[in-house]
Amino acid sequence: MGEHAYFAHPSAFVDEPSSIGVGTRIWHFCHISAGATIGERCNLGQNVFVAGEVQIGNNVKIQNNVALYKGVTLERNVFCGPSCVFTNVLTPRAFVERKDEFAPTLVREGATIGANATIVCGNTLGAFCMIAAGAVVTRDVPDHALMAGVPARR
Repeated sequence: MGEHAYFAHPSAFVDEPSSIGVGTRIWHFCHISAGATIGERCNLGQNVFVAGEVQIGNNVKIQNNVALYKGVTLERNVFCGPSCVFTNVLTPRAFVERKDEFAPTLVREGATIGANATIVCGNTLGAFCMIAAGAVVTRDVPDHALMAGVPARR
């Protein structure tokens, strides 16, 4: 793994300071912003963006084309399917700065988020829940719940 205890593909950008755990792999065209924390044994697929202040636990798998913005926390053993979406502002507008209105999103241990699912900010996804592909989560999800649809329902 070279000079680091993690692997980063040569096309990936890892801004310092950031904290990346032992055994983590960061693949093609990823961008890890300064201030991000990524646990041990994580796998970040192609074109993953991790903003500063994002917290990622151990053994998390993030598939291709996922952006994690400020306010997102993924606990350990979380799976994020390809192209799933996390928002960080409830009412975004191009002409109004909303940086002070970021709403946090917490994804609890062992949760799975399917491909192309959208997680609206300000919600908690319960431990070991399953979010179906293409679902739109607009409210908190209980532990162990299976959620599907638009909006996502049990």
